[in-house]
Amino acid sequence: MSIKDPLAFQVFNEIGIINQLTSAAFAAVLPKGMTIAQFTVLNHFVRLGHEERSPAQLASAFQITRPTVTSTLARMEKAGLVAIRPDPEDGRAKLVSVTAAGEKMRELCLQRLAGPLADADAVLSRETLAQLLPLLQDVRAKLDRLRD
Repeated sequence: MSIKDPLAFQVFNEIGIINQLTSAAFAAVLPKGMTIAQFTVLNHFVRLGHEERSPAQLASAFQITRPTVTSTLARMEKAGLVAIRPDPEDGRAKLVSVTAAGEKMRELCLQRLAGPLADADAVLSRETLAQLLPLLQDVRAKLDRLRD
């Protein structure tokens, strides 16, 4: 990378590399059949208080196509991790919610992620993580507003 690369590019390039490193470490320990995409969906529901979402809302949240999210949700429904029902206000639309089995799977995933997270804790001090978190939350919030 060149010093002449825009600063924003340098920052987002680092974030992208970090994402690749953590995704590979996480994927290696997730339970058989569980993908990072599926874990992300489960985590999304828990983070937002288990509120029902439409596939379109999920596609928008994850910046992926509706067919991609529909495929992921179909596999998750088959595994009993999410429930999909017709939207009572729009017969063509669907609503998705996390099931008790989905919540248990998220917890199992978090247990399995303890190893990679412990590795991160070993090289990143609590102070560093505490400093990064609000900065990253602020970046995420501002970038999310750019989508609106």
